[in-house]
Amino acid sequence: MAHPYMPNSTPDAKTAMMRAIGISDVDELFEQIPAGHLATEPIALDTGVRAEATVRRHVRRLLDRNDGCVENLNFLGAGCWQHYVPAVCDEIASRSEFLTPVWGTPSSDHGRNQAWFEYASQLGELVGMDFVGLPVYSWGAAAGHAIRMAARITGRHEVIVPDTLDPERLAVIRTYCGSGEVTLVLARHDPATGRLDPADVEAKLSDATAAVYFETPNHLGVIEAEAEKVARLARGHGAETIVGVDPISLGVLKPPSAYGADIAVGTTQPLGVHMNAGGGVGGFIATRDEERYAREYPTLQVSLAETTVPGQRTFGMTLFHQTSYGSREEGNDWTGNSVYLWTVVNAVYMALMGPQGFAGIGETIAANSAYAARRIGEIPGLRVLWPSGFFKEFVVDFGGTGRTVAEVNEALRARGIFGGKDLSPDFPELGQAALYCVTEIHTAEDITALVSALEEAVAA
Repeated sequence: MAHPYMPNSTPDAKTAMMRAIGISDVDELFEQIPAGHLATEPIALDTGVRAEATVRRHVRRLLDRNDGCVENLNFLGAGCWQHYVPAVCDEIASRSEFLTPVWGTPSSDHGRNQAWFEYASQLGELVGMDFVGLPVYSWGAAAGHAIRMAARITGRHEVIVPDTLDPERLAVIRTYCGSGEVTLVLARHDPATGRLDPADVEAKLSDATAAVYFETPNHLGVIEAEAEKVARLARGHGAETIVGVDPISLGVLKPPSAYGADIAVGTTQPLGVHMNAGGGVGGFIATRDEERYAREYPTLQVSLAETTVPGQRTFGMTLFHQTSYGSREEGNDWTGNSVYLWTVVNAVYMALMGPQGFAGIGETIAANSAYAARRIGEIPGLRVLWPSGFFKEFVVDFGGTGRTVAEVNEALRARGIFGGKDLSPDFPELGQAALYCVTEIHTAEDITALVSALEEAVAA
């Protein structure tokens, strides 16, 4: 049966398309998939529901099973953070000229290209870089692309990364590095500070090093105080410096360009995007406006151009041919999915905040998280690792309580609180530790409620 919403799903249409590309079976299009990855038995699915009302009721029941961050206090972060999203962000994102256009056609541009240009301009000012591509799917995807950019620029094949990286982000980066195309070398962190150990970085630098990648704040919330030294070491060996940043921190922290970054990457999710059950986590790439960097971008760029009318300018794509959109498999990299609607939201958020707004929100987050860390550290049996030099997130050690993080988090959930992310599976050397996140949305009353719940949970 043809699908009612897919005009090309009829048997005749499928046969005509297969004949046009010279195949006799659709499975020929997927021959690159290993046989062991293919299902050998039919998937047991219920009979499809054709009534829209029935589907809506079913989906509503599924959604009602969610227990979200509106009705609970949330102290989870670790890559997707709860920040306040101004109402104007949702209002602009829902406008038809941004929500529904086909991105690739000039006829569908009803201000989209200008919004993308404003995004790139504002983000470039925020990170202190001149050349910004449209965002890719995630921070990990942006870091993976940047590492491959550095490998192409230098002609080298090794990249040094810290051992404190978010395991999920590290897995994405490994995927981008391929099977031996780029080799990752892990550099140790200093257990006393949580920061990258410059001496270990220096020991692992070589003529094969294409880049050193690190983040500040890092995955554990720690600010890399010796970032400039690490960048200097990389430069001394002819390697690029790639820095990952949380842009919401740049109202109070130096931009990566100020301490030697050649390529900056990071997340766009804190810039006006809801958590969306873990979605909305786009990633940006930014560099200096130099041809050797610009020519290696795999992403789309938007620039200003003169028109045939004297004195008139327009917004349009540039360097399109070097992307997978323009040259398919011959492009610099295959960019895959992206987050172009969130790009419009990011532009709205940054324009709304302005420099003073970023400074204000950064100071508020720093003050709130410092207050929370101090209060938590006063609870008997709890200890905040690296209590100075963090932003938004900090590590709490539960080793002195005799309770596991899982047990504590279960007790907190019973009190309507999402506790910190359990770090013990990914960082066993930290013992029973959790990563707590505090942002501008948290009040003194919220932190007091958390402290009281933690006191009860560890005493039980």
